[in-house]
Amino acid sequence: MCNTCGCNVTDGNRHLLSIPHQQKSVTAITVLSNLLKHNDQQADQNRASIESHGVLAINLMSSPGSGKTALLEATIQKLKHKLSIAVIEGDLETENDADRIRAQGVQAYQITTGTACHLDAHLIQQALTHIRLDEIDVLFIENVGNLVCPASFDLGHHRNVTLLSVTEGDDKPAKYPVMFRASDVMLITKTDLLPYLGDFSVEKAIRYQHELASQAPVLALSSRSGEGFDAWLQWLEQEVSQHKIRIQQQQSIKPTIQAEGQQLHQQEPVRFRPVARA
Repeated sequence: MCNTCGCNVTDGNRHLLSIPHQQKSVTAITVLSNLLKHNDQQADQNRASIESHGVLAINLMSSPGSGKTALLEATIQKLKHKLSIAVIEGDLETENDADRIRAQGVQAYQITTGTACHLDAHLIQQALTHIRLDEIDVLFIENVGNLVCPASFDLGHHRNVTLLSVTEGDDKPAKYPVMFRASDVMLITKTDLLPYLGDFSVEKAIRYQHELASQAPVLALSSRSGEGFDAWLQWLEQEVSQHKIRIQQQQSIKPTIQAEGQQLHQQEPVRFRPVARA
């Protein structure tokens, strides 16, 4: 359980919290470590199920409002004659994003987490029962908008894509390295707004990513104008092609999961006592 927000428990894994009577002395940290262990086991099962249909699963991560859904809409439109896509949406409330994806004529299932600021493997397992995997090439999982916790959980996916909007600040990879270190590719989004912003440097964002986070490629694009989109589509099509080869060779890959983030989610939450006022 994260020591700041207590987000490790979701509706997907809550049933795992029950402790047998003879083990009542078990520590909270042990329980939380077991939750992560169960998550990883479920993730492996999810991945095996996804791969049995030859599907590539991609986890989209970013802060709220960075353009994940807009990216998906534009990607679906541009690749509708080449790839079949489905989407699992994660948000605290509403089906707004899933409705936007369904309007593109593709499968979409919405997970509403309530208070949990990330998705986990058990939530994805439940969602997979609503996706016809045999009809698609790519499954996108749009994670809850959050720059910390989503990078700590294996969902059963293969690749991580992290978005950084030009409206957020070019130093985000330095401030939130856990998220950006997990990236297989970083997308700088909403570049059509750059002429109106004087404080975002694409060059600085790339430098922060490569110096403080990871050597993952960085692509700058706009879902609205289409600028830079070809490089993203090329990356995606290449990943799908390579994944199909791995499937034929009975090989599998796991995403990068950041150990720092997992350590946070194995700590007891900090409890504050109210201060009496005079």
